[in-house]
Amino acid sequence: MEFKKAKIVELKKKFDAIINKEENENVEFWYARDLQIQLGYTQWRNFLEVINKAIESCKNVGISENDHFAKVSKMIDIGKSAKREVEDYMLTRYACYLIAQNGDSKKEEIAFAQSYFAVQTRKQEIIEDRIKLMNRLEAREKLKESEKQLSKNIYERGVDDLGFARIRSKGDSALFGGLNTMQMKAKYGVKENRPLADFLPTLTIAAKNLATEMTNYNVTEKDMYGEESITGEHIDNNLSVRSMLNKRGIKPENLKPAEDLKKLERRVKNESKKMASNKLP
Repeated sequence: MEFKKAKIVELKKKFDAIINKEENENVEFWYARDLQIQLGYTQWRNFLEVINKAIESCKNVGISENDHFAKVSKMIDIGKSAKREVEDYMLTRYACYLIAQNGDSKKEEIAFAQSYFAVQTRKQEIIEDRIKLMNRLEAREKLKESEKQLSKNIYERGVDDLGFARIRSKGDSALFGGLNTMQMKAKYGVKENRPLADFLPTLTIAAKNLATEMTNYNVTEKDMYGEESITGEHIDNNLSVRSMLNKRGIKPENLKPAEDLKKLERRVKNESKKMASNKLP
């Protein structure tokens, strides 16, 4: 269905006009009865069928419908100063998107809404991606700093760069249930010249950092010297972190690899630019 520019502007104004915001929170939502009118449904019972289909779609992808479809009651005027209580829903942008996807696509309002709420939903996904990226970058930076400090500490205690690489790999082997750094790279499909940590989920990066910080602390406190003693300390610390994770049912070597941190960073930057210029599909 093709829309003329004037029609797009008109429909966008109508949909923008029914956006609500929670007081004291920057959270947008829509009332189903407002949306019903803009989507061209005259009967609530017919629109309710679409809502129920949308709720099923939400369940089918493993998302809690309660997070997106909140049933509420409201009073409406029925004439001569009389009011009547009716059911309604508070809807997130994702809920509105699902409703549009399950509506009658022959209606031009539905066809427009599918694109309108898809853009809104994509914006939310980009924001979520950015938050995930920030969390991973923060964890990655902490690991870089702790490993840099460890390298400095052990260099002063008779261990060279090759020794540091061996210590770090044996620590990884302890953390990953016997798989050393190169074996984990092979498992995740990481090139030899790329850091394993750039492909680890945030939880695993944080686990590696904790073990490394423990090694840094004890190397200094116990005044340790030589590769052998420091290797034993780093292995023990990684085994301790692994044990803690295992008690919570987490095996680091079985976690799925995360998106390449460098690629994620580029993608979030590019999509943020597109979002700012309204060029998202």
